[in-house]
Amino acid sequence: MKKLLLSMAALAVIVSCSNNDETIQPDVQSEEQQSEILSKSQIDDIIQKSLEDTGDFYWKDTNAHTIWSAVQHEGGILTIGYGTSEDQYQRSSESEPIKDNLIQLVRSLENYKSTNKGNDELYVDENINVIDIKVENKATIETLLKDTRVRYLEPASYTLQATNNNAQAKILSGSGCGYRSETLQSADYRTVSPGARVPWNFDVHNIPSAWNYSTGRGVTVAVIDSGLSPEQSLMNQNFNDGDSSGRTVQKYGTYVDSFWPWSNNYDGVNDKCAHGTSMASAATAPRNNNNQPVGVAYNANLVSYRAVADVLIDDYHEKRGVAEALTALGNRSDVKVISMSLGSPFGISRVRDAIRYAYSRGKMIIAAGGTSTSFTTWYGVIFPANMNETVAVTGLKEGRYVRCSNCHSGSKIDFTIEMERNSGKLVPVLSYYNNAARYVGGSSVATATTAGIAALVWSKNPTWNREQVLNKMKSAGEFYPNRNSQFGYGNIDALKAVR
Repeated sequence: MKKLLLSMAALAVIVSCSNNDETIQPDVQSEEQQSEILSKSQIDDIIQKSLEDTGDFYWKDTNAHTIWSAVQHEGGILTIGYGTSEDQYQRSSESEPIKDNLIQLVRSLENYKSTNKGNDELYVDENINVIDIKVENKATIETLLKDTRVRYLEPASYTLQATNNNAQAKILSGSGCGYRSETLQSADYRTVSPGARVPWNFDVHNIPSAWNYSTGRGVTVAVIDSGLSPEQSLMNQNFNDGDSSGRTVQKYGTYVDSFWPWSNNYDGVNDKCAHGTSMASAATAPRNNNNQPVGVAYNANLVSYRAVADVLIDDYHEKRGVAEALTALGNRSDVKVISMSLGSPFGISRVRDAIRYAYSRGKMIIAAGGTSTSFTTWYGVIFPANMNETVAVTGLKEGRYVRCSNCHSGSKIDFTIEMERNSGKLVPVLSYYNNAARYVGGSSVATATTAGIAALVWSKNPTWNREQVLNKMKSAGEFYPNRNSQFGYGNIDALKAVR
């Protein structure tokens, strides 16, 4: 896989523009200014300085020359978010002529022939107002920045170089992947009928007691991640096992594993990282009779999307994959909860549009606050957990309000889940392999656990909307009605949430 060969990092742009339906002539610049492309190191320094100074990075704070340079370093692909206003992110009859006119504008500026699509390799999103098109000339970007039909510009494929001095290379470091199976220590679980292992932290959050009132039946949880392992039968053909019955698991794939940006050869539904399998397990694994870990909502339905290669959304195909998964789930009336144990240190505009799209359709989107190395725990809540449309979750150490060794915290956090024992052990979940388990941690497993609790609440109150469910979860938080500056409403009491 290409991500094993390259260090990838995520970039996003939200650019404010001015409007004119006619072609706008670019500013006259010197030949030197037009020809000198900023080096990757120079661009990386701009991004890193912004992260360190403000905790975020926006392309709107740069200029056409920086955006153009970034575009040229990675295949010349420019992402254009279009619409008459910031809120016009959904495809509509009103936005269609804007799309067509912008494509014509770019082709004329780039001197492409409209009949030869091989020159610009156009991609048009089906649900949100986003197009990708090849751009070589800085004048094209300058013109687009002055057109208010353009909501933002994004260097679609630019990736930050991984160096020892590079903050983003450390944030969310590691892929989150791991195929290993482990022997669970008896202190880290207890066994319930018909032979399922309840992870230690379930009792901390009163999840087993909540099962007397709700098991998630009738609710569909979606997990956007690296997919499901074909070798773990309890998340496939034996999803209905033991006390879990009458539910469904569906698998989809929106990730393209290719160096070639314009490839549409989707990579399938199977997990090639193991992270997605672990997260789906934490949320929905069956209450089995195989002496394996059970999930929070063990009677909920599951929809799994392989949208990424690993937990860091940085590659072009991952950005597209996550956005396509979100909009597809937004279009499904049965899906209530979307769990995203992945992210980026700063915003990705097409993913932001897709989250707003799913949110507008009533979905509760639960996202990881961030997990990184000990060198970057200064970093705040990552994207998309830092969006107002998402529910942000982080992990705590056992028995105290101390974030886990690698977890992020901050004012954007809504809930916390204890997931790191004083012994150093994490949370038992199903392994990639059949009849096996492993330990997982970080804000990832905290997010999946919270998604399961949300399913329990929604199942108990099937006529409620997202706001009602979320308010009930908040009222079950340890700090409610107050909000902690670093940990939101704190640990959720699942029993209180379903009673």
